[in-house]
Amino acid sequence: MLRIAEQFHASDLGRQRQGNEDNYFVRAPLFVVADGMGGAQAGEVASEMAVESFDGGLPDGTPADGLMSVIEDANRRIHDRSRTEAQRAGMGTTVTAAYVGEQEVTIAHVGDSRAYVLRDGELTRLTRDHSLVGELVARGKLTEEQAESHPQRSVITRALGPEPAVQVDVQAYQARPGDLFLLCSDGLTSMV
Repeated sequence: MLRIAEQFHASDLGRQRQGNEDNYFVRAPLFVVADGMGGAQAGEVASEMAVESFDGGLPDGTPADGLMSVIEDANRRIHDRSRTEAQRAGMGTTVTAAYVGEQEVTIAHVGDSRAYVLRDGELTRLTRDHSLVGELVARGKLTEEQAESHPQRSVITRALGPEPAVQVDVQAYQARPGDLFLLCSDGLTSMV
């Protein structure tokens, strides 16, 4: 049976940006990070709406179905708000969520925020970026190294809010004692 020994959460503006549109939700066994997009604080509103959607926990059923249901509902609410409030038009957010179950960790993901696991000294990425360069890497058109400095590395192809429906990637991973899971926005991955 899995046990969460430690948890840490933080958000930092860093040295390059004027504002931070990241939000997170931490209530073991549920962990979520969201990175907003859209001007005039709209991205911050979208990411806050996404993480607040998890406040009631997951609905009954499997963790995968629960994560998917909460994210799809958040997408509908963000999309509706962006259509009814002119100053929020076009807002959206990424979301990466993890649910720690008895034997496995279930990850749900939309956008380019990421999930990693550190196991036996090796950091392994668990999510695939829903971004223009992520698609090019998957097709073999770019290497990971080229993607890191590509001028369109911030263009995401999937997010909560822009469309009335969203496709959520969900995967369960067998966890081992000593595993360290990391959820982060692209602000961390692009710097580290």
